[in-house]
Amino acid sequence: MKDTPMRDGYGKALLELCDAHDDIMVLDADVAKSTRTEWVKNQFPTHFLDCGISEQDMVGAAAGMALAGLTPFASTYGVFLTGRAWDQIRNTICYNHLNVKLAGAHGGISVGPDGATHQALEDIALMRVLPGMTVVVPCDALQTCKATHALYHTPGPCYIRFGREAVPVVTEEDTPFVLGKNRLVRRGTDVVFLANGFLVHQAMQAAERLSAHGVSARVVDVHTVKPLDREDVLRHALQTGAVVTCEEHQLTGGLGSAVCEALSEGRCVPVERIGIRDSFGESGRPEELIEKYGLGIEALCQAALRAVQRKKAK
Repeated sequence: MKDTPMRDGYGKALLELCDAHDDIMVLDADVAKSTRTEWVKNQFPTHFLDCGISEQDMVGAAAGMALAGLTPFASTYGVFLTGRAWDQIRNTICYNHLNVKLAGAHGGISVGPDGATHQALEDIALMRVLPGMTVVVPCDALQTCKATHALYHTPGPCYIRFGREAVPVVTEEDTPFVLGKNRLVRRGTDVVFLANGFLVHQAMQAAERLSAHGVSARVVDVHTVKPLDREDVLRHALQTGAVVTCEEHQLTGGLGSAVCEALSEGRCVPVERIGIRDSFGESGRPEELIEKYGLGIEALCQAALRAVQRKKAK
């Protein structure tokens, strides 16, 4: 498949869910074209509600729908959904363990020219800290579609996060997706990349480059940040002895933090973390921002080499 925006996978899944289930309601905060919920508006208008630029009201409405027995999917830019409506998500949805699905679009630095105000770099941390919240960061459009279906069948509050730009499709139609279970992408013995989102593709490319220099790198797709597949993370750390986490998110509170928490309790090995280093983003072309903020393929290669060197020095 050609490069495809992950949001296309989200829109496709919503259409399929609306076609198959009467309880689906899709809410949006005036960005339906961007989130692809416009597809639902056009084909299943009775399943769609535009709440306007009012994220808090949208989350409150979704909570009410869940209490009425519906399954709402509330969608908008991740930075506004998890930031502006965090109080409603915490106290109305999570405290009452309501069956609301939240979709944060335009995640990560690769949002590009929209700039810092629209680049969700803290959303995973904000959602991961909430009791009972499931958090998923798929790696491509196909996996986004499968993850959206899986969240429909998962009781309770869930958050799915995806980017804006078209990205390589690195899975197949028949690639299994199991919520809460990591996916082994590439075998290797010297170091393991634990990645999610677009960084899965970056890790695959880095592993290929490293192999030319005699370094055997494993790649694991950690699409479910919460609940983390802890035992699988520990197993890969034990077998390789060196870990690199890769995410399009602040280093604080995201995948890297979740992995380090697990390793500190079960298997202490050298860990290098790839992510945004305590800064906001800026406007620019996605490919330029990926390089500037240290998420490029060469940056991943260097992190892997550092982890391997630290392992040897122990």
